[in-house]
Amino acid sequence: MKKTPLLNIALSRVIASLGHGDVLMIVDAGMPIPPGVELIDLALTRGVPDFVAVLDVVLSEMQVESHVLAREMIDFKPPALHALETLQGDGHLGSQSWVSHEELKILSARAKAIVRTGECQPYSNVALVAGVVF
Repeated sequence: MKKTPLLNIALSRVIASLGHGDVLMIVDAGMPIPPGVELIDLALTRGVPDFVAVLDVVLSEMQVESHVLAREMIDFKPPALHALETLQGDGHLGSQSWVSHEELKILSARAKAIVRTGECQPYSNVALVAGVVF
């Protein structure tokens, strides 16, 4: 059995396969998934698992160089925003970029995979860009 927190086989496989610059998205339950992009659907019911819990586990295994958020988060202020700001301040998310929600949906088409959570707070989405550990 793995010693790290991430137990989901599909998510562990995708993170292990990421190369420098690859995109992995963690999204709320309402984010559309583009055709051809792998979906790792963790959603069980409203709020389970929540965005922050999934992000924390992903960050336990993934080296992040940068991340992209939708500007609409600033106005709506979902709980995920506070967690992202804290992680950004702690240096866990690399550089930060802001785009419109529509642009984030376009970016999702080039994601290696999208992880759907049970989060039901609008705009609780992030595109994580893989870095390297050396």
